[in-house]
Amino acid sequence: MAEARIDGKLLALAFPQTFVNLSGESAARLVRRYGVEGDMSRVVVVHDELDLPSGRVKIKEGGGTAGHNGLESIRAHLHSGAFTRVRIGIGKPPGRQQGADYVLKPIRKAEQVEFDVAVVEAAEAVELIFTDGVATAMNQVNTAS
Repeated sequence: MAEARIDGKLLALAFPQTFVNLSGESAARLVRRYGVEGDMSRVVVVHDELDLPSGRVKIKEGGGTAGHNGLESIRAHLHSGAFTRVRIGIGKPPGRQQGADYVLKPIRKAEQVEFDVAVVEAAEAVELIFTDGVATAMNQVNTAS
């Protein structure tokens, strides 16, 4: 976990050390630690997204989990799905491959640069959410080509 101050406000960044399908355990501990249990608008989750083209970054407020086990766990442990999501597209699995099998495979070398760029874009999206608010961030990030 890392903490930073941006414009005098505390930003805590964490990468759960659990399996993805247990991410909610870590999220719940962080939410309690920073006292934001009653304000899910202060929680931002960055995750992979099968429903977005590979390398595309989008921001979403609340909503369903689309079968994402990590999001399901977070929703269950926080008793809310109202948190903000920064979604990094990984595209659909090829052929008849199952989603779970697809997301557990290493990134293909041909896509690595694209994903590296997407991770930087996602980090910038989180900072934009933090400094300018979700609506502004969504307007800038979601409309980018």
